[in-house]
Amino acid sequence: MRYPVLVCDYDGTIAHDGTVNAPTLAALKRLRESGRRLALVTGRELPDLQRVFPRLDVFEYVVAENGGLLYHPATHEERPLAESPPEALAQKLKTAGVPLSVGRVILATWEPHETTVLAAIRDLGLEHQVIFNKGAVMILPGGVNKATGLTAVLQAMKLSPHNAVAIGDAENDHHMLALCECGVAVANALPSLKQQADWVTSADHGAGVAQLIDKLLVSDLSDILCRKQRAVSLGHFDNDGDWSIQPYGTNLLLSGTSGSGKSTFVTGFLERLSEQGYQYCVIDPEGDYENLGPVVFGRPDQPPPIDQVIKLLEDPEENVVINLLGIPLADRPAFFERLFAALLGLRARTGRPHWALIDEAHHLLPSTNRSAAALFSPGLSGILAITVHPDHVARPVLELIDIVIAIGGTPAETLERFARAIDRTPPKLANDPLPAAAAIGWQWRNDEPPRRFTRIPPRSERRRHDRKYALGELPPELSFYFRGPQGKLNLRAQNLAIFLQSAEGVGDETWLYHLRRGDYSRWFQEVIKDDDLADVVRGIERDTRPSPKDARQFIRQQIEKRYTAPA
Repeated sequence: MRYPVLVCDYDGTIAHDGTVNAPTLAALKRLRESGRRLALVTGRELPDLQRVFPRLDVFEYVVAENGGLLYHPATHEERPLAESPPEALAQKLKTAGVPLSVGRVILATWEPHETTVLAAIRDLGLEHQVIFNKGAVMILPGGVNKATGLTAVLQAMKLSPHNAVAIGDAENDHHMLALCECGVAVANALPSLKQQADWVTSADHGAGVAQLIDKLLVSDLSDILCRKQRAVSLGHFDNDGDWSIQPYGTNLLLSGTSGSGKSTFVTGFLERLSEQGYQYCVIDPEGDYENLGPVVFGRPDQPPPIDQVIKLLEDPEENVVINLLGIPLADRPAFFERLFAALLGLRARTGRPHWALIDEAHHLLPSTNRSAAALFSPGLSGILAITVHPDHVARPVLELIDIVIAIGGTPAETLERFARAIDRTPPKLANDPLPAAAAIGWQWRNDEPPRRFTRIPPRSERRRHDRKYALGELPPELSFYFRGPQGKLNLRAQNLAIFLQSAEGVGDETWLYHLRRGDYSRWFQEVIKDDDLADVVRGIERDTRPSPKDARQFIRQQIEKRYTAPA
């Protein structure tokens, strides 16, 4: 479910001449019965609203006074969302003969008294604002509007604005529609609101709201392109500008050889998603993405607790990394199925997490997996699968992919293996290695040829401080060995700290032997998976001018600059 909550204005939207008719009320009840949630956001004061519409219980939350007061019908709890009206302002306006209604936060009158109101605010040196609504003049503290009130509702519901649709008709609905992922105007709305809206109903007032509700229940508004949904950039075409995708309704597969920069691409992509308020969850079998989330569940000695993961993700502001190192390798696919089923349950209720990143997809979702079809059913989106073996991933997952991104040394082979796994003709592409910052993107559903683009690096450099590389224990096959030209040595460096210690202890002959062979940059790229460090070190490996001492010092400085001084 993309839109679990509908937000409605009252006057001119669900109400006509101040009254909600029976068909409109029935439509609102029908939405609640479907499992979706309802909120009402209005400029009216609460006592007046309760008088004209006694069925406020159909709404889970009500925001009255144009964002000034939050009301919970089930408990009758009222909570002002700003300070009370200044007594001096109310008294000055009454003295000036302005007809005035005083609420918990709002002062309200009618046109043409706005000139007197503005003069009084100026004379008293207040920061209050004036908001218009079809002849009504509302005076509120600066910054208070329907969007701020709705924000309080969404926080109480633990929902994201990206999963809300709002409908309104007047000037004071602009902020509310702008906050929500999808904004709708009824047919009787002001032209300026219709221009802002993503969709305009053909029916007016309550009938238009009922029309929107029917559309929500039938299609979840899948046929409405939300203009406020900002595209997320994947990179730049060489001569044709930016390449972006919509953050909803797209699935990606990222594939490339080891050390090709997959983690760097992922870091930048998720960074750009997060900047727009989209929530992500990273499923990390090997502990490679701990720096991507403020909260990491799971350690090498402790499996991640699924119930705590889901509880944290109920907060739309939280992004999560789930480390599977504490689960035996053979048990990880089964654990993933339980975890992903729980994530899908959360999505059904809240529409989140908006994106799920699945690393080592060929292992968690192997081609022999018989449960993948149930978990990855048609219509599922917001998946970023990462693998070095696309042909080893379960076919139901591959068939959901919209864009395949190939990086590293064999892009043509990567696309060919994906194509053959779904019985497609592979695209014609030279299998030349790609430069470090380049990638190939293939939108195979559109029968478009693959296109080369330049990846966007993360805004902030990803510094790897995790113990796995700096202080941890890499397995023997991934460790660095100082052997020397005759192979007489066998000094093992199982992390960066020991690498630096050993580098200081070996003789110049051994040091230069590995330097000239490019062994250091190769290890940094293929095992440490730090493309930037590898590129910098590769430069000094090819430069014969620095002395062994200077080369040692340079590489030490580069490592310590990127890591928490490991030695």
